[in-house]
Amino acid sequence: MADEPIEALDGKTPLAYASTPNIDALALQSEIGLVHTIPDGMSPGSDTANLSVLGYDPKIYYSGRSPLEALSIGVDMAADDVAIRCNIITVSDEEDVFEEKTIIDHSSSEISTEDAAVLLEAVCKELESDAYHFYVGTSYRHCLIWKKGQVVPLVPPHDVLGQKVGINLPKDDVLREMMKRSYDILKNHPINIARKEAGLNPANCCWFWGAGTKPALDSFTEKTGKTGAMISAVDLLKGIAIGAGMQVIEVEGANGGLHTNYTGKMEAAVKVLTEENKDFVYIHVEAPDEMGHQGSFERKIAAIENIDKFIVGPLTEALKKKGVDFRLLLLPDHPTPVRLRTHTSDSVPYLLYDSTKQAGDGVLYCESCAATTGHYVAQGHNIIEKLFEV
Repeated sequence: MADEPIEALDGKTPLAYASTPNIDALALQSEIGLVHTIPDGMSPGSDTANLSVLGYDPKIYYSGRSPLEALSIGVDMAADDVAIRCNIITVSDEEDVFEEKTIIDHSSSEISTEDAAVLLEAVCKELESDAYHFYVGTSYRHCLIWKKGQVVPLVPPHDVLGQKVGINLPKDDVLREMMKRSYDILKNHPINIARKEAGLNPANCCWFWGAGTKPALDSFTEKTGKTGAMISAVDLLKGIAIGAGMQVIEVEGANGGLHTNYTGKMEAAVKVLTEENKDFVYIHVEAPDEMGHQGSFERKIAAIENIDKFIVGPLTEALKKKGVDFRLLLLPDHPTPVRLRTHTSDSVPYLLYDSTKQAGDGVLYCESCAATTGHYVAQGHNIIEKLFEV
């Protein structure tokens, strides 16, 4: 949700500009502050940021992004395996030389999992070997396992949108050649011909990034003394939860995009807290981040308003109706400014609400308000301790 002031929004951020009556009502009775979720010297990824929010210091627990996603999709990694994220992205078609093509869209117009699986199958037939195995994930997000591989530097595609392919390719000869060949396999695939006819970006290239080795997370319950559940459409978050021994709740229609099943996520959270008696549930909504990557402040505002209308409002109302005392922590994992279309390491605003207390800082929930209260959590992995304080 976090962003920068935008001139077209009268100098406000999308969070400050959005109509969020439910969040506003909570904010006036909440602690509002800033938290720094990205450790100094580490890249501002959703992996490091969400580990922090869940109480895991990335400097201790982080072994790479893709291995966490591999946990989610059931890949049994050996100790010497390397997991690599495989995005199916859009690159420009016009140039004859692959290296001269431009990286257009890291998500291929938020391609469906069903279409992406068909495309990945075509890639597998040509590129899989004893050393390299592909696994289908969600939407444009998939996994490549490199048996007895190496953790090599790789560039996230969402960090280099609009740049030429060539300057961002891996130095590893095999990975580079596989990416190049994937374009030849996918460029004229029937699914991509149909996508272009429908005005959608073709999913015409596999892009590798986020390499890492098998993760080892301590049990969430042993760390915190709380039982927990995860609600997310994103394999990364599901993988963190699996690694931490948390329950993963699947919600039909949750897809990581703007039109995800917000209500389904809210209802699942109420059920797991009130009927299954879990102490803690983590509701992750990818939409504001995705809209930041797309560079659309209009769609980012829509995502924030959807969270307010379909999750925050109904969730708090349902818990109060059931007579449940609860604490709620609302925050983005990291900023994704629409101007940059990628992540930054800036601190993010948090809202901490306690249903048993009426006192608060008396300010609204946005970046500028959070900076005025004096509440600051310098190490993001400590923020969960605030939530669990009695």
